[in-house]
Amino acid sequence: MTDLVFRDIDVIDGTGAPRFRADVAIDRGRITTIAEPGTITAAARFIDAAPGAVLAPGFIDMHAHSDLHLLTDPGHFPKISQGVTTEVIGQDGLSYAPIDDTALSVLRRQIAGWNGNPTELDFSWRTVAEYLDRLDQGITPNAAYLVPQGTLRLLVVGSEQRPASPDEIRRMRELLAQGLGEGAVGMSSGLTYTPGMYADTAELAALCEVVAEYGGFYAPHTRSYGKGALQAYAEMIGLARSTECALHLTHATMNFGVNRGRAPEFLALIDAARDEGCDITLDTYPYLPGSTTLSALLPSWAMSGGPDAALARIDDPATRARIALDVNVNGSDGCHGVTVEWETIQISGVADPELGECVGRTVAQIAADRDRAPVEVFFELLRRDQLATTIVQHVGHEENVRAIMVHPGHMGGSDALLVGDRPHPRAWGTFPRYLGHYVRELGVLGLEDCVHHLTGRPAERLRLSDRGHVFTGYAADLVLFDPSTITDTATFDKPEQQARGIEHVLVNGEFAIENGAPTGTLAGRALRMDASRKETY
Repeated sequence: MTDLVFRDIDVIDGTGAPRFRADVAIDRGRITTIAEPGTITAAARFIDAAPGAVLAPGFIDMHAHSDLHLLTDPGHFPKISQGVTTEVIGQDGLSYAPIDDTALSVLRRQIAGWNGNPTELDFSWRTVAEYLDRLDQGITPNAAYLVPQGTLRLLVVGSEQRPASPDEIRRMRELLAQGLGEGAVGMSSGLTYTPGMYADTAELAALCEVVAEYGGFYAPHTRSYGKGALQAYAEMIGLARSTECALHLTHATMNFGVNRGRAPEFLALIDAARDEGCDITLDTYPYLPGSTTLSALLPSWAMSGGPDAALARIDDPATRARIALDVNVNGSDGCHGVTVEWETIQISGVADPELGECVGRTVAQIAADRDRAPVEVFFELLRRDQLATTIVQHVGHEENVRAIMVHPGHMGGSDALLVGDRPHPRAWGTFPRYLGHYVRELGVLGLEDCVHHLTGRPAERLRLSDRGHVFTGYAADLVLFDPSTITDTATFDKPEQQARGIEHVLVNGEFAIENGAPTGTLAGRALRMDASRKETY
């Protein structure tokens, strides 16, 4: 007798093919049978879904910032409630493995705005293998890991803005190879974040060669999504050509006023390279604003040397004036080569509770209330919050978002930050928003096509051997949702709200969401690349 049967259910299998009616049996964490409706008669439990409900593979978030949240809150309700059963972490070139004591002390402060800086967490792992082992102690969704290039540079070169020596590049390649051999699925970069942004193209190519050798992919946050965005994308595509490394362009947007309506130019670059045989894919989130840390707006030279050096520069009047000139007049590379428009910078989270009144307000609004220049408010927040402030940045364009999401290499990635009092709503709503707003309401994507974007296609990029589809023998990572009601309810004013229309979510055959409520079951695990077989398990 099998454990569970979804009886006479509409199945969307993740391939993009039309839905079909079937009985789907699950036993010991796997899909054991897909049969004609009514033919499976013995099971410990039957589920008869409401009319119109759909059984699909669990969604795969190709760009997640849950590196610590999975450990501090393993139930992971914001994501599992969306139907996310696998996340890809280690993003934007900065994460916590491989690591040593010195680099860890810097990283915990530098990316506190992404992940928090939990004092109660045991950070005793040092290698990628040890971090993945820690995840295996109990998480709700599955997780795959990218080796962060900025962390490699921090470990070997430090925080300084200078070229890496040949010996340092050799050492970074060794650490990267070790991480890939221990199960990482590729490498990420954050090329507007220090210290990863200090790497030149040749240094990145030396690392991409290692990624290609191990069968992984390179997921860069490029050098710009504003001024010079096309040139930044062209640099990454050039790396794919020269190193034959698979390329996944993460949160692939064209933002700021300089890029309004220019998505077709970006997609033409990708299509030309794909036509030549380059393995290139991309992910996006279905919103216009982005989200990052307030300190990310600083020019790269101001962050050289790490957090303490940056704060010292802010405290020095002459250096502070130079920073103000960059962010207000010249354009900061931290702000993608454009000048900062303070009315677009909304505070979403602070570490210092005394700054709580700033959350939800723009820097321009705060400055007007205090009769001060916006850049001075910027400096004050950075100083008082020790660079931990997070922001929502209102800089996107709807026509670009829609054009990019229909591309045949497109996948879903939330880029969600789960810290702060008012995080970006993509942390709770990305996947339901695709299926509700862009499929049902706007018809930008068809339902089966969109499910393919969110399941089968990312599974192929990750080389998952047994996930991403409703196939016999596959792991039972599944979501049951109603296409007529699935809706993101998270808003910018009230972002921490559960989506509607998702009834059940299973991870490895166990209910993580049952009848819309969390079960507390920790059935997820770390997914590891087997480099010898070029497959992920």
